[in-house]
Amino acid sequence: TSSTVQAVCFYVSSQSLLLQIGKEMLEEEAREAEEEKMKYMRENCPSLCIPQCTQEIQELCRQLHKQIDLVDEERYDMEMKVKKANKEIDDLKMKVQDLNGRFKKPTLRRVRMSADAMLAALLGSKHKVSLDLRANLRQVKKEVKEEVGEKQTGDWRKNIEDKAGMDGRKKMFEAEA
Repeated sequence: TSSTVQAVCFYVSSQSLLLQIGKEMLEEEAREAEEEKMKYMRENCPSLCIPQCTQEIQELCRQLHKQIDLVDEERYDMEMKVKKANKEIDDLKMKVQDLNGRFKKPTLRRVRMSADAMLAALLGSKHKVSLDLRANLRQVKKEVKEEVGEKQTGDWRKNIEDKAGMDGRKKMFEAEA
Protein backbone atom coordinates (compact mmCIF):
# COMPACT_ATOMS: atom_id res chain seq x y z
CA THR A 1 0.00 0.00 0.00
CA SER A 2 2.92 2.36 0.58
CA SER A 3 3.95 2.02 -3.08
CA THR A 4 0.40 2.93 -4.12
CA VAL A 5 0.49 6.02 -1.88
CA GLN A 6 3.85 7.03 -3.37
CA ALA A 7 2.48 6.57 -6.91
CA VAL A 8 -0.56 8.70 -6.11
CA CYS A 9 1.63 11.43 -4.55
CA PHE A 10 3.92 11.38 -7.60
CA TYR A 11 0.89 11.60 -9.92
CA VAL A 12 -0.60 14.53 -7.98
CA SER A 13 2.70 16.39 -7.79
CA SER A 14 3.36 15.85 -11.52
CA GLN A 15 -0.15 17.09 -12.32
CA SER A 16 0.30 20.23 -10.23
CA LEU A 17 3.69 20.80 -11.85
CA LEU A 18 2.15 20.49 -15.32
CA LEU A 19 -0.64 22.89 -14.37
CA GLN A 20 1.87 25.41 -13.07
CA ILE A 21 3.98 25.18 -16.26
CA GLY A 22 0.83 25.56 -18.39
CA LYS A 23 -0.25 28.62 -16.41
CA GLU A 24 3.17 30.24 -16.91
CA MET A 25 3.01 29.53 -20.65
CA LEU A 26 -0.44 31.13 -20.92
CA GLU A 27 0.76 34.23 -19.08
CA GLU A 28 3.78 34.47 -21.40
CA GLU A 29 1.55 34.21 -24.48
CA ALA A 30 -0.74 36.94 -23.13
CA ARG A 31 2.26 39.22 -22.54
CA GLU A 32 3.58 38.59 -26.07
CA ALA A 33 0.15 39.31 -27.61
CA GLU A 34 -0.07 42.60 -25.69
CA GLU A 35 3.44 43.59 -26.84
CA GLU A 36 2.57 42.81 -30.48
CA LYS A 37 -0.60 44.87 -30.19
CA MET A 38 1.27 47.86 -28.80
CA LYS A 39 3.96 47.54 -31.49
CA TYR A 40 1.30 47.51 -34.25
CA MET A 41 -0.45 50.53 -32.72
CA ARG A 42 2.85 52.49 -32.58
CA GLU A 43 3.62 51.68 -36.22
CA ASN A 44 0.20 52.20 -37.79
CA CYS A 45 -1.55 54.73 -35.55
CA PRO A 46 0.12 58.12 -35.19
CA SER A 47 -0.27 59.99 -31.97
CA LEU A 48 -3.33 62.17 -31.79
CA CYS A 49 -2.74 65.87 -31.83
CA ILE A 50 -5.88 67.90 -31.36
CA PRO A 51 -5.83 71.03 -33.52
CA GLN A 52 -6.87 74.37 -32.12
CA CYS A 53 -8.52 76.08 -35.08
CA THR A 54 -11.55 74.92 -37.10
CA GLN A 55 -9.66 74.65 -40.39
CA GLU A 56 -7.21 72.19 -38.89
CA ILE A 57 -10.10 70.21 -37.39
CA GLN A 58 -11.84 70.10 -40.77
CA GLU A 59 -8.63 68.95 -42.45
CA LEU A 60 -8.21 66.23 -39.82
CA CYS A 61 -11.80 65.10 -40.43
CA ARG A 62 -11.16 64.93 -44.19
CA GLN A 63 -8.05 62.82 -43.64
CA LEU A 64 -9.94 60.52 -41.28
CA HIS A 65 -12.79 60.13 -43.80
CA LYS A 66 -10.29 59.26 -46.56
CA GLN A 67 -8.69 56.66 -44.32
CA ILE A 68 -12.12 55.25 -43.41
CA ASP A 69 -13.02 55.01 -47.10
CA LEU A 70 -9.77 53.16 -47.87
CA VAL A 71 -10.29 50.73 -45.02
CA ASP A 72 -13.92 50.19 -46.02
CA GLU A 73 -12.85 49.43 -49.63
CA GLU A 74 -10.28 46.93 -48.37
CA ARG A 75 -12.88 45.32 -46.14
CA TYR A 76 -15.33 45.02 -49.04
CA ASP A 77 -12.64 43.51 -51.28
CA MET A 78 -11.74 40.99 -48.58
CA GLU A 79 -15.39 40.04 -48.11
CA MET A 80 -15.78 39.43 -51.83
CA LYS A 81 -12.62 37.29 -51.88
CA VAL A 82 -13.92 35.25 -48.95
CA LYS A 83 -17.33 34.77 -50.59
CA LYS A 84 -15.70 33.72 -53.85
CA ALA A 85 -13.41 31.28 -52.03
CA ASN A 86 -16.37 29.82 -50.09
CA LYS A 87 -18.31 29.35 -53.32
CA GLU A 88 -15.34 27.59 -54.93
CA ILE A 89 -15.02 25.36 -51.87
CA ASP A 90 -18.72 24.44 -52.06
CA ASP A 91 -18.40 23.69 -55.79
CA LEU A 92 -15.38 21.48 -55.17
CA LYS A 93 -17.22 19.67 -52.38
CA MET A 94 -20.10 18.98 -54.76
CA LYS A 95 -17.67 17.65 -57.39
CA VAL A 96 -16.06 15.38 -54.81
CA GLN A 97 -19.47 14.08 -53.75
CA ASP A 98 -20.39 13.45 -57.37
CA LEU A 99 -17.14 11.59 -57.95
CA ASN A 100 -17.63 9.47 -54.84
CA GLY A 101 -21.19 8.72 -55.80
CA ARG A 102 -22.51 9.93 -52.47
CA PHE A 103 -25.36 12.23 -53.25
CA LYS A 104 -28.80 12.62 -51.82
CA LYS A 105 -31.35 10.39 -53.42
CA PRO A 106 -34.48 12.31 -54.34
CA THR A 107 -37.69 11.27 -52.71
CA LEU A 108 -39.75 9.20 -55.10
CA ARG A 109 -43.42 9.80 -55.64
CA ARG A 110 -45.88 6.97 -55.98
CA VAL A 111 -47.35 6.89 -59.47
CA ARG A 112 -50.39 4.85 -60.31
CA MET A 113 -50.02 3.40 -63.79
CA SER A 114 -51.38 0.37 -65.44
CA ALA A 115 -48.96 -2.15 -66.88
CA ASP A 116 -49.96 -1.16 -70.43
CA ALA A 117 -49.34 2.52 -69.73
CA MET A 118 -45.97 1.73 -68.16
CA LEU A 119 -44.87 -0.33 -71.16
CA ALA A 120 -46.06 2.38 -73.51
CA ALA A 121 -44.04 4.94 -71.53
CA LEU A 122 -40.93 2.76 -71.55
CA LEU A 123 -41.12 1.50 -75.13
CA GLY A 124 -42.63 4.58 -76.69
CA SER A 125 -45.66 4.93 -78.90
CA LYS A 126 -44.16 2.73 -81.66
CA HIS A 127 -44.72 -0.48 -79.80
CA LYS A 128 -48.29 -1.40 -79.07
CA VAL A 129 -47.94 -4.13 -76.49
CA SER A 130 -50.90 -5.32 -74.53
CA LEU A 131 -50.10 -6.93 -71.26
CA ASP A 132 -52.99 -9.06 -70.12
CA LEU A 133 -51.73 -11.20 -67.29
CA ARG A 134 -54.84 -13.37 -67.12
CA ALA A 135 -54.87 -14.24 -70.82
CA ASN A 136 -52.21 -16.94 -70.60
CA LEU A 137 -53.56 -18.64 -67.50
CA ARG A 138 -55.32 -21.94 -67.93
CA GLN A 139 -58.56 -22.49 -66.14
CA VAL A 140 -58.82 -25.21 -63.55
CA LYS A 141 -62.14 -26.66 -62.53
CA LYS A 142 -62.49 -27.64 -58.94
CA GLU A 143 -63.99 -31.04 -58.39
CA VAL A 144 -66.22 -31.31 -55.38
CA LYS A 145 -66.74 -34.82 -54.03
CA GLU A 146 -69.70 -35.32 -51.83
CA GLU A 147 -69.96 -38.39 -49.72
CA VAL A 148 -73.37 -39.54 -48.65
CA GLY A 149 -72.58 -40.91 -45.20
CA GLU A 150 -70.58 -37.90 -43.96
CA LYS A 151 -72.04 -35.43 -41.49
CA GLN A 152 -72.66 -31.89 -42.60
CA THR A 153 -70.64 -30.38 -39.74
CA GLY A 154 -67.64 -32.72 -40.20
CA ASP A 155 -65.95 -30.80 -43.02
CA TRP A 156 -65.72 -27.04 -42.61
CA ARG A 157 -65.10 -26.51 -46.32
CA LYS A 158 -68.53 -27.74 -47.33
CA ASN A 159 -71.32 -25.26 -47.55
CA ILE A 160 -68.84 -22.42 -47.40
CA GLU A 161 -70.87 -20.38 -49.84
CA ASP A 162 -73.92 -20.75 -47.64
CA LYS A 163 -72.01 -19.46 -44.63
CA ALA A 164 -70.39 -16.55 -46.50
CA GLY A 165 -71.73 -13.08 -45.81
CA MET A 166 -73.97 -11.95 -42.99
CA ASP A 167 -76.76 -14.37 -43.90
CA GLY A 168 -74.42 -17.32 -43.40
CA ARG A 169 -73.26 -16.01 -40.05
CA LYS A 170 -76.83 -15.55 -38.98
CA LYS A 171 -77.63 -19.14 -39.98
CA MET A 172 -74.59 -20.40 -38.03
CA PHE A 173 -75.68 -18.62 -34.86
CA GLU A 174 -79.26 -19.77 -35.23
CA ALA A 175 -78.09 -23.36 -35.72
CA GLU A 176 -75.95 -23.28 -32.57
CA ALA A 177 -78.73 -21.80 -30.41
